[in-house]
Amino acid sequence: QVTCTEVVEAYVERIKEVNPLINAVVKDRFEEALQEAQQVDKLLSEGPGDDYLEEKFPLLGVPITVKEAFSLYGMPNTSGLVNRRNVIATSDATVVSRLKQAGAIPLGVTNCSELCMWYESSNRVYGRTNNPYDLQRIVGGSSGGEGSVLAAACSVIGVGSDIGGSIRMPAFFNGVFGHKPTTGVVPNDGQFPNALGVRTSYLCTGPMCRYAEDLEPVLRVMAGPGVSKLKLNEKVSLEKIKFHCMDHDGGSIFVSPVDKEILQAQKKVVEHLENDLGVQVQRVAIHKMKYSLQIWSAMMLSKDGEGQETQRFTDLLGDHGKPVWPLWELMKWLVGMSSHTLPAIVLGLTEKLVNLDLSGKAKLVSMGKSLQEEMEALLGPDGVLLYPSHPTIAPKHHSPICMPFNFAYTAIFNVLGLPVTQCPLGLGSEGLPLGIQLVAAAYNDHLTLAVARYLEKAFGGWVLPGKV
Repeated sequence: QVTCTEVVEAYVERIKEVNPLINAVVKDRFEEALQEAQQVDKLLSEGPGDDYLEEKFPLLGVPITVKEAFSLYGMPNTSGLVNRRNVIATSDATVVSRLKQAGAIPLGVTNCSELCMWYESSNRVYGRTNNPYDLQRIVGGSSGGEGSVLAAACSVIGVGSDIGGSIRMPAFFNGVFGHKPTTGVVPNDGQFPNALGVRTSYLCTGPMCRYAEDLEPVLRVMAGPGVSKLKLNEKVSLEKIKFHCMDHDGGSIFVSPVDKEILQAQKKVVEHLENDLGVQVQRVAIHKMKYSLQIWSAMMLSKDGEGQETQRFTDLLGDHGKPVWPLWELMKWLVGMSSHTLPAIVLGLTEKLVNLDLSGKAKLVSMGKSLQEEMEALLGPDGVLLYPSHPTIAPKHHSPICMPFNFAYTAIFNVLGLPVTQCPLGLGSEGLPLGIQLVAAAYNDHLTLAVARYLEKAFGGWVLPGKV
């Protein structure tokens, strides 16, 4: 009905219209994208046949955006680090290459938090990204530019990565869909910083989309040959899924209580599942979830099976240059002289403190392994857990520094290696997105994706900002 050139032009115009407000796309490649669109139209006019094209190029002509932490040829790859402001990618990350080979057209790269380790997407290279539903609110992190650009209808597909909720928090705060796949299926190659040691088991690359049905085809392309592990061809009977529901983590002292509106939205999901599907949603209270933050922190800092230490955050901040001294950077920050953000400096300071308590760390790692077994046993081959995405709706800018550990609600599932789909549930009383996490046992991604498609029909999914 429309040419690929017209589609790409429409998205380019949309970005030009709203990006000055949201600051999500930090570097565009509009000229190249339009040339690629013309090549797609030429290919279509030559007519090799729709079936052939669909099989060879499942994403032919689809506009996408990529988190700036991933290599996209010719684009910057700083991860918000001032030291790297002149770094330009000379190749594509594996997932980016796969998406391009499938016919997708990248429009540009989007903002993230400094070194992808904070849940507000702001840095000293590109500044701060704003939430399309309320410019005074955060977009989440670290894939916050992707969440914002998708919510503002500037892109069809986003490439995100997640080691503590970096796909799911932005998807939640911006009212779009995001999927953290089962660990180890989608390759993480070609992003900075990449994971080393045990963290290779916790970092996940995955799709972010406005529509639930888009998650699966994009995930297939991203996963490549590993896709068979995810059972995406298995038909899902929703009535046969064993649903479990947990309202909160049990009351961790480090984390905010869950907002009433978020609990109310979760309750509506439970009621809808029970009334519409005739299932019984089982309420559960998993005691160890109360220690989500401590378990995630301990497991992130533990050695791998070969005794390899994880890379220190302060070394990453230096990026092969002089080591960064967090206390000195804090002094510089106070007088406006540091090239780092306050969250990055604070993380550098806390990293040193956490490493001091070795016996406590070992106990928490053991508790994490035990929680993983408990979760796998609970969920089994046909279970899905409903769990809050975050204790609050999108907070105002800078306020995460006052409640720095609220990301524990997403982070725990990284160290447990479980697949999670973030699903929007319409807007709350302040016009901000609500949502829920759908969690399954390892390699049961097909279950959470199927439930997300179902809930999108029931609760409306993504809502255009400014529509209400």
